[in-house]
Amino acid sequence: MAVLDTGDFTLPDKLIGPWLEKIQGGSVIATLSDSTPMTYGTETAMTFDWGEAEYVGEGANKSASDFTATTMTTKPYKFQKTIRWTEEVQWADEDSQIDVVQQSLNQLTPALSRALDFGVIHGIDPLSGAPVAAMSTSLSDTTNSVEVAAQANYALIDAADLLVLADNYVPTSIALDPSFAAAFATDRVGDTGVKRYPEFNLTTAPSTLEGHTASTSRTVGAVGVAASATNVKAIVGDFNTVRWGVQRRIGIEVIRYGDPDGQGDLKRNNQIAFRLEVLYGWGIADTDAVAKIIDAV
Repeated sequence: MAVLDTGDFTLPDKLIGPWLEKIQGGSVIATLSDSTPMTYGTETAMTFDWGEAEYVGEGANKSASDFTATTMTTKPYKFQKTIRWTEEVQWADEDSQIDVVQQSLNQLTPALSRALDFGVIHGIDPLSGAPVAAMSTSLSDTTNSVEVAAQANYALIDAADLLVLADNYVPTSIALDPSFAAAFATDRVGDTGVKRYPEFNLTTAPSTLEGHTASTSRTVGAVGVAASATNVKAIVGDFNTVRWGVQRRIGIEVIRYGDPDGQGDLKRNNQIAFRLEVLYGWGIADTDAVAKIIDAV
């Protein structure tokens, strides 16, 4: 792998502080479901459904109230990004305010954010694209599936909604791959040029599509990342089935000694390394709460 040197960047005007304490942008899971405060390790949460109330006539006996308990287990998953550069880059950054640190970190933090999606939606390692055995359940495992066919795209969403409703969940959200989202973003009403979905956009930031809160990212289809094609175009449903949080925000570590990434001794190569790590925790209560729209072709 390449090591950054002073010929690899353009000198900007000023240095912005390099310390980023929060992972930002790029995650549809973070957009469509709320994070939950977590502590380190495996956690178990339980929810109860006590059913409906009973009418009791005058002088009549009361029945027992049955309930259904659902257990959700959240497990920890660590992701990291490590970059190297020569000590000369560090000196130039300090002396000339070239902003190389900030530029590098701006690229690393969204990658850690996208990692949440790749894990929750597909259960894969973003670097290799291979399935991770510890990620035993992912949203794309749902058996609720709608295949892209010769029909209007909104009809595909309607069909996915019906599958989720049939499993007693309310489909309030949709995560879209850009290739699927583009059809909605470019749709016009007849020859008027007026957008059919003016409140929908092609970004991860929340917007509205067909009555759903929508978020768009390439993490949904994982094209170019997953080792095997997922064919997923969208995930529709109740994203509250995902319970996730940051168990440890380890932050930024400057490494000056040793061989932290298998590329050789730092001191011998006149290099330093920066490492960002985050420890997520997540669990999925029920994959029936979502449906996937897939392109089998």
